[in-house]
Amino acid sequence: MCGVGLSMVGRLALNAALLIASVAASAQAPAPDRAVGTRFRDCPECPEMVVIPAGTFAMGTSASTAVREPDEGPQVTIRIPRALAVGRFEVTFAEWDACAAAGGCRHIPGDRGWGRGTRPVIHVDWSDAQNYLRWLNQRVLGAGYRLLTEAEWEYAARARTTAPYVWGDAIGQGNANCGNCGSKWDYRQTAPVGSFAANGFGLHDMQGNVWEWVEDCYRDNLIGQPVDGAAYVTPPCTLRVLRGGGWKDPPFTLRAAFRGRQIFNARPSDIGFRVARALGG
Repeated sequence: MCGVGLSMVGRLALNAALLIASVAASAQAPAPDRAVGTRFRDCPECPEMVVIPAGTFAMGTSASTAVREPDEGPQVTIRIPRALAVGRFEVTFAEWDACAAAGGCRHIPGDRGWGRGTRPVIHVDWSDAQNYLRWLNQRVLGAGYRLLTEAEWEYAARARTTAPYVWGDAIGQGNANCGNCGSKWDYRQTAPVGSFAANGFGLHDMQGNVWEWVEDCYRDNLIGQPVDGAAYVTPPCTLRVLRGGGWKDPPFTLRAAFRGRQIFNARPSDIGFRVARALGG
């Protein structure tokens, strides 16, 4: 009886070990450090990432700037201390649907009949984005996927430029998707990601297409903004920051310094998000 009992215990232990090994094998390890400009995916279903460099920039707008909003100041110098991996595109419906199919995302957002696939996911709130990130971090153990902080977002959008738009001082024609940007999607619907030229860091649609949730709580100025690029998360956080402007918004909202805001549980048709993660995780 003792021998049989021990054998049974041994078999149970072996089965448990095999199950743990199987689960571990299904999760990817994070990609190692990569050179600036490198594009990579941590797993087939993961967003494509681009490595952007460390650097320093002036966040917000100065009081003498002709076109500005009061909450864009006071201007503050931010130092992004380390290279960072940022989503090349806004998270797409295809990427969201992979999360839903795996049981990581319970919310199934509609696409308004515009199509899914490579269009940016919409009708997702800030908490939905956090659920997607949790799934990514289970899929790729140790990667540390998260939203961009507000400072990181502006740094990534500017890509070493200082003009309101990464392409210059004026909105121009055909540079982005917004309420009057001169594209075929203007004020009609989202565009497939990557429909417009990338900025100097290799990132698409940082300005226009959909607003992007970031990590920070909204307040009506930049006083107390962490100078190391960290998120401002002092309560209350009923309103979260949005950046980038969207397909139905006027051009001035696409400016790199413009700060949008929305209640954290809103799911409109012009809000999505983009992912980031530290390197060396």
